[in-house]
Amino acid sequence: MSVIEDGAVTTPTAAAHPPESGAQAGLAARAAQAAAEATVGRPIRTFVITGVAMFMAQLDNLVVTTALPSIQRSLHTGLQGLQWTISAYTLTFAVFLLTGSTLGDRFGRRRLFSLGLSLFTLASVASALAPNIGVLIAARAVQGLGGAIVVPLTLTLLSASVRPARRGLAIGGWGALAGLAIAVGPMIGGAVVENASWQWIFWLNVPIGVVIVPLSRFWLTESRGPAQRLDLIGNALVSLGLFGIVLGLIRGGSIGWTNPEVLGGFLVGALGLAGFVLREGRTDHPMLPLRLFSGRSFPLINLASLLMFFGMFGSVFFLVQTFQLIWGYSPLASGVRMLPWTAMPMVIAPLAGLLSDRIGGRAIVAVGLLFQAGALAWLADVTAVSTPYSHLLPGLILGGIGNALFFAPIANLVLGSVRRHEEGIASGINNAIREFGGVLGIAVMGAIFAARGGYGPTRSLSAAQHFINGLQPAVWTGAGVLLVASLAMWFVPNRSKQAEVVNAA
Repeated sequence: MSVIEDGAVTTPTAAAHPPESGAQAGLAARAAQAAAEATVGRPIRTFVITGVAMFMAQLDNLVVTTALPSIQRSLHTGLQGLQWTISAYTLTFAVFLLTGSTLGDRFGRRRLFSLGLSLFTLASVASALAPNIGVLIAARAVQGLGGAIVVPLTLTLLSASVRPARRGLAIGGWGALAGLAIAVGPMIGGAVVENASWQWIFWLNVPIGVVIVPLSRFWLTESRGPAQRLDLIGNALVSLGLFGIVLGLIRGGSIGWTNPEVLGGFLVGALGLAGFVLREGRTDHPMLPLRLFSGRSFPLINLASLLMFFGMFGSVFFLVQTFQLIWGYSPLASGVRMLPWTAMPMVIAPLAGLLSDRIGGRAIVAVGLLFQAGALAWLADVTAVSTPYSHLLPGLILGGIGNALFFAPIANLVLGSVRRHEEGIASGINNAIREFGGVLGIAVMGAIFAARGGYGPTRSLSAAQHFINGLQPAVWTGAGVLLVASLAMWFVPNRSKQAEVVNAA
């Protein structure tokens, strides 16, 4: 019988315990079992704590999108300010996702979880009190850092607290909460903004954090993983590189692509990313093991994931604003009208998972990306100043089905493309790449939007048409990117060939 203590498994031996009678042995066994269950970690309490924390952190990925028009009016900002409001969170989340997990393994997962959640809560207060867009962007970046620590640790803490026989059920519930956060994010954001103000989308995090942080000290069992050295230099290089690229993309649309600031951003970004790749190839403790990209499956799956989030997040960024700024829907009505897209995975994903077990995930993901490309093409084509919602509905439904077909099998494809002991790092890399895809999509599609249209000073017909003139080519770009992602998936080896390659490695 094994007892888990601080992440290590210890096995009592005969030398440690004198011989006992049958009755004594039975009592001792039951007592040891109870102690083990208590130590393993109060799975229901752990699920509540980690589930609520993960839901809150994931919700902030989309809940803010519905509040963008209100933030624009309240803080007197433009496209760049809105882009950074979203991108500051997702960029820091992507960059520090792997570091957060490593810190938890080294210093204690419960301890880092509490620290990350405290940071997230304090940053929510700063966001709600932000007097201008600069402070809001900085607070959102800190929120992303807190989320990057919390989200990966919710899964490891939950997994360590549950017996192996029930681990699949617990993780399935965890995944369902993540999907629910994405599904209801725009609607919750719309309801809060409409009935209170945009600041309350951040204030809502505060009482949750105030309750969950102290409870985590009593309800969660401390655990650790294998102590790994931190790649601080690699983290600094990738942060600098990604920030430079995103800065150049966001600023280029307004001040010109040949402006020294823009060119400098691209140069710093390219040098940072090049230095990061060189560093990861030479260090003994890389945060991004380049060997994972030596085959064909893992790089193509991650490319498709990046392009998927590129098209989806970039399009949602503008479409949610279109509902309010152009068609005059309230924030809540806008969130509800996005549900066919965001909530469809809750219905379709289980069926897609069953189907992927029969025919393989590659085809399911490829078809899902094709559906998503078709959905964006439809929306780009029919969107006009006076488009009725009924004309948008086919595209939103098709996009929702595409989301479900992508998300259901993609995790298994990622894990199946690497050796078993590399599954944790592979999953983290895929999540980080997907987050960066969202940042890149908002930046690139925002640049296209600014070049072909933009925000008008009034709600006049000409200002509305100016907005639509920018939105249509931006969303068409998203459709093209998703078509490329679908094509890339067909080059991923099928399940049997992939398994042979992984096992041989």
